[in-house]
Amino acid sequence: MLYDSNQALIQSEIKDVKLLNRGKVRDIYDLGDSLLFIATDRISAFDVVMANGIPLKGKVLTQISLFWFELMNWMPNHLITADVSTRPELLPYVKDLQGRAMIVKKAQPLPVECIVRGYLVGSGWKDYLKDGIVSGINLPSGYKQAEKLDQPLFTPSTKAEMGMHDEAISLGGVEKLLGKDIADQLSSLSLKIYKTAADYAETKGIILADTKFEFGIHEDKVILIDEVLTPDSSRFWPAAQYKTGCNPPSLDKQFVRDYLETLDWNKTAPGPELPHDIVAKTTEKYLEAYKVLTGKNLV
Repeated sequence: MLYDSNQALIQSEIKDVKLLNRGKVRDIYDLGDSLLFIATDRISAFDVVMANGIPLKGKVLTQISLFWFELMNWMPNHLITADVSTRPELLPYVKDLQGRAMIVKKAQPLPVECIVRGYLVGSGWKDYLKDGIVSGINLPSGYKQAEKLDQPLFTPSTKAEMGMHDEAISLGGVEKLLGKDIADQLSSLSLKIYKTAADYAETKGIILADTKFEFGIHEDKVILIDEVLTPDSSRFWPAAQYKTGCNPPSLDKQFVRDYLETLDWNKTAPGPELPHDIVAKTTEKYLEAYKVLTGKNLV
């Protein structure tokens, strides 16, 4: 296992198990009948992985995903177990993996990021400023930055390769890729999951501004895969600090994006090294998001 100077797990190394992919955050291994998903402490922004990691980040991503999977048990997902000690080949690595890894079903990932926006911010806001259109959807004039939309929008994008940027597409674009039936399922499921999570988060004093989901096909059914509703894939705003006309304070990696915007960096690889105070503050935000949403401290 490769850790950085802050004891953030940067890269996993599992001997005698086939590595399938190193993504921006996850390392995926083939266990034969299933997959091993390891959430490292790597952090990406603008589709570029930073030089150093965020301690405990991977554990937050895994544990908060497990929380949402349980809360929304009506939605089929890829989880088999989060106890890696059930696999003999992983026993030498339990100390490094437990809490940050999941053993999951082998699903065929669908090539679409299923983004739902409840508030107009980020790239959606930038698109709106250009022509009032977000993912092919015409919006009324007069919205302010970070304002709540009249209704949540399904604004999908393509999945880019490492170092490349995702591109927004319309629902019609998803239909061309996957057919109308699958496209309609992705849209309706994404909106339902978002509303369920947003309503829950509201009871905790948190606004779920937007989020993204990934789905796959398993045994001819659409299931939820990868992480879900984490500070990596979502914007969480403390409701007490929310205001329009700016990027509200957040409990997610927007803090890192905002820091990177102050640098003279062209948003291409390699990513810069994050200073210690930014790393520490980001860990703090991830841990706070987990505690506020789940009511527990990360063990």
